[in-house]
Amino acid sequence: MLSFRMLVAATVLVSPALLTTQARPREGQEQERVKAISPPTTPLPPEAASAGVTKYSFIAYGDTRGRRDGVGIQYEHSLIVDSMLAQIKKLQTTDYPVRFILQSGDAVVHGQIAKEWNVSFVPLINRLTTEGGVSYFLAPGNHDVSSATTVDAPQRQPALKNYLDAVSALTPPDGSPRRLSGYPAFSFGYGNTFVLGFDANIAGDEKQFQWVKSQLEGLDRKRYINVIVFCHQAPFSSGPHGGPTVEPPTAILRERYMPLFNANHVRALFSGHEHLFEHWVEHHTDTSGTHRMDLVVSGGGGAPIYAYSGEPNLDDYLKQNEASKVKLEHLVKPGVDRGSNPYHYLIVRVDGESLDMQVISVDWGAGFAPYRSNKVELQDPN
Repeated sequence: MLSFRMLVAATVLVSPALLTTQARPREGQEQERVKAISPPTTPLPPEAASAGVTKYSFIAYGDTRGRRDGVGIQYEHSLIVDSMLAQIKKLQTTDYPVRFILQSGDAVVHGQIAKEWNVSFVPLINRLTTEGGVSYFLAPGNHDVSSATTVDAPQRQPALKNYLDAVSALTPPDGSPRRLSGYPAFSFGYGNTFVLGFDANIAGDEKQFQWVKSQLEGLDRKRYINVIVFCHQAPFSSGPHGGPTVEPPTAILRERYMPLFNANHVRALFSGHEHLFEHWVEHHTDTSGTHRMDLVVSGGGGAPIYAYSGEPNLDDYLKQNEASKVKLEHLVKPGVDRGSNPYHYLIVRVDGESLDMQVISVDWGAGFAPYRSNKVELQDPN
């Protein structure tokens, strides 16, 4: 009998020659191009225009790639989208309307194949931006732009082009101060919250790191009291990509990005890569006091479900950051079997400095209660 790890590997390993054949047009046939996702019917206002907003909601989720990408609509993802649209409508007339959606990556299985975007992913997101009317922001996953760890890797280029075509009407354009030109790294401000998405597949890229650093260090913190970051890989996780395994992006996130995020008092980091739900809380202390960062892994957007594989060894990380008195708590662990880890997404409610989060599960996972309920406050009790 195949182990779970072997089954997961078997679902994603495809011959490079086959992918090359699928991606290459026949002689005389024009290369298919990825269609741009429709812009939101109610876009976010210019950054300065929303400065007084202190109450609203946003959605976060990840890993929507499906078993039939390029053949039909992502079915499991469609269940998520149906539920999101119902929640957007429900919250529209409240004090906390949903204003944008963050997707932490792996939109499709093979990002270099345009048909997978056009047939299976783009039509679903068009529903969110047009029927739901909300802005949608996608950070790239390894399936979207390849697992290459350098920005100029040849195998990365066709997939990156497809990704950039898909999100061309959604993210700040090249040349904007909120975009790193040529990279899938961008940021935006809405109300009292600043959001930054970047490409963790190339976490070791120095140009991207310096851009992220400049974005965070250049913020008006009197306005932006909440700073949110999202990317594909997580610094800490306990699924098949984590536990005893430390992938290269994870190692760099721990070594370089986490100290940067702590120094700039990032409130929450949303990621995926693991097709499950888990929640970590990190505390650190500096001259201004003790601060909390919530690290939430939400990869239940429709991709084949994963399960708990074990705790990561964090001894080196804690030792390297002992001067900041870093402490980590694994607040919610994923289930040891896949049936305990449902398809889901998150609704985060912003109310001034207060953030709370609701985990919405769908289909057979309805009723998922990772906190003995499905709600939690993202701050320490007073």
